[in-house]
Amino acid sequence: MSLQSQDRILRIRTVLQLTSLSRSTLYRKVQRGEFPKQIKLSERCAGWRQSEVNAWMRNPMFYSVHDDRVE
Repeated sequence: MSLQSQDRILRIRTVLQLTSLSRSTLYRKVQRGEFPKQIKLSERCAGWRQSEVNAWMRNPMFYSVHDDRVE
């Protein structure tokens, strides 16, 4: 697997900068299924897959979470 094909994990600060959402709006959208779900990295650490954030940014109005993902 090449380095470019690997999906990065983005932390909250980076996601907020990329999307220009506030923290409360981001979490509200996650709850409603309008933004990708977090990936739990450890007990007190979570992040988002960069590919999923990019998919949301391409079409935020019509984005919907599909729960096909296996964690």
